[in-house]
Formats: sequence, structure tokens, C-alpha cells
Amino acid sequence: MKSLTKKRMKAFFIDVAISAAVTAGVEYVLRKKVKNEAVHAIVTPTVVMWSLEYIQLRQRGQTVGYNQMGLELQSETGFELTPIQIFKRMAYRDTLSNLQYIINRNSFEEKDGAVFPHDRYSGTIVKEV
Repeated sequence: MKSLTKKRMKAFFIDVAISAAVTAGVEYVLRKKVKNEAVHAIVTPTVVMWSLEYIQLRQRGQTVGYNQMGLELQSETGFELTPIQIFKRMAYRDTLSNLQYIINRNSFEEKDGAVFPHDRYSGTIVKEV
């Protein structure tokens, strides 16, 4: 596994840990108002993770995990990240990218780990700062 891929994985785990902590707080408040367990198991964690990631990437191009690992998400064209790029990246990563990892693991090592399938789909690239 390439060093950039390892950094990306560590950054993702940092972001997931932060998201889990925020989700626990949100669920504590929502449990009294929403009785459906599917909302608490599926919807709330996804909405919290995507919201945190979207806000951080839109403002700085980095999440907390990316900042800690010295990484930055950039557009392949060199322009500022668009909301569509960020959304496409998150949606593809959390759905089809998992299947692609099972089918062809080597596609995750493209350009020394700077471009994963969800990056290729959204037109983004991860660079070390």
C-alpha cells in the first residue's frame, strides 16, 4: 500500500471518529422526537458525516483528518471545488466505490494513491501539503 493511501485511510478514520461523536450528540436529542430506528441507524450518521465533510471541504479543501495527515483535496482543473464535485465524491465513495474495491483493488492505487475511483468520478485529486 502506498504511503499516500495509508495517509488517506488514517484521515478517513479520524473523520469517522469525529462524525461518530457528533452523531451520538445529535441522536441523543433526536431520540425523544423521532421513534423510527432506521432514521437513527442509517439516516442520521450519513447526514452528519456528509454535512461535516461538505462544510469542511467547501471552506478549506480539507477535513480535520486531512489536515492532521497533511493532505488537501483539490479539483483536477485547479479551480475551487464545486458543490457538485463534493457531493458526487461523497455519494460515489459511500456506494459504488465499495463494490469497485471488491472487484478491482488495484484501481485504488492509481497515481500512487492520489486518485481513488470516487476521485476520478468527481474530478478531484488528493495532494500532500
